[in-house]
Amino acid sequence: MAVAAVTTEQYHKPLRKKALPAGRPREWYISHNRRLKAMRLAIALLDTGVYHPSTATDRRIRATAERIGIHPPSDTTCRMVRALIRYGR
Repeated sequence: MAVAAVTTEQYHKPLRKKALPAGRPREWYISHNRRLKAMRLAIALLDTGVYHPSTATDRRIRATAERIGIHPPSDTTCRMVRALIRYGR
């Protein structure tokens, strides 16, 4: 049985960041950035073979965050990552 190599290298060049729209309440920016972080973490976990929310523990999510170079996520963000893995199919 052949085992596929797992990589954390980026497949595509990152998109150029645009400024967020001005005039929104602070809570909107906080939740927007939390969703973006959760999406990046969910993609990284899926790329490494984590396909079930039960295997995406807080510890594994935080280790993935450290490996891809982002700040450790909060408990709320970890729940969002699991929800994305669960319902993002």
